[in-house]
Amino acid sequence: SGHYGRGKDCFYSVFEYEIHETITKNRLFKPGETIAIGASGGKDSTVLAHIMKLLNDRYDYGLNLVLLSIDEGISGYRDDSLETVKRNQIQYSLPLKILSYQELYGWTMDAIVKEIGMKNNCTFCGVFRRQALDRGAAMLKCDKIVTGHNADDIAETVIMNILRGDIARLGRCTSISTGSEGMISRCKPFKYTYEKEIVMYAHFKKLDYFTTECIYSPNAYRGHARTFLKDLEKIRPRAILDIITSGEDMAIKEEVRMPIQSTCQNCGYIASSELCKACIMLDGLNRGRPELSIGKNNKKRKKSRP
Repeated sequence: SGHYGRGKDCFYSVFEYEIHETITKNRLFKPGETIAIGASGGKDSTVLAHIMKLLNDRYDYGLNLVLLSIDEGISGYRDDSLETVKRNQIQYSLPLKILSYQELYGWTMDAIVKEIGMKNNCTFCGVFRRQALDRGAAMLKCDKIVTGHNADDIAETVIMNILRGDIARLGRCTSISTGSEGMISRCKPFKYTYEKEIVMYAHFKKLDYFTTECIYSPNAYRGHARTFLKDLEKIRPRAILDIITSGEDMAIKEEVRMPIQSTCQNCGYIASSELCKACIMLDGLNRGRPELSIGKNNKKRKKSRP
């Protein structure tokens, strides 16, 4: 942002105002809404909780804020980070709801990794986590969910979707607010905020956050996109925002077939086929055939299903 040299107070002021401007320009919230803050205990979600509380009070948004945490069941990682979230609850005087994979799906990530190994574990976790956040927000009767996805995260997602040829996700991954009919919408107030700005803010404000990386993510596909993006940023500092702009401006040909949205016949969650991805994966785990729920193999699974 070019303001760092003017002192910490100026940096705080600009950082906070830019996020306020993002929220107001995009009309992310309405007075009286209940907003679930996706809280993991990491730097992004901790800064998000701090900023949402601060701006809600300063600019009188009139929002009811709650912290929503998902316990994936990862020993030595999530149990420790949730202790940070519990401290944040006290520090920001916000209600906290913790929802676990165990109670939702009957599985923990430790048990899933034991079953499937380290190859596709992030795929399982991502699918289950997205649905868990929606279920938790519904339980709390929230109007919207806010997440700490920053500009770096969104640029990484654009790159990943291009490399995977995932046109459907590419078309919506740069949206600041996403939500299907009947589903709770998600907002990203940090869409234009660099990761390094968030790190600096958390550091100088001495915010209480958890720094350890997930023990199951060293081989995650996103890590390769992140390394590529950091290399690009060294050459061209604006690369992150340029990639987001490119993602926003990409047009999809009319003849390209897009997935048709429907609801899962099993759980009622959003789906692009008979069953949602979470139910397909859960069925594979429960039948001892988790490999059939990944990628194209799930089509074979449907044919062989008794």
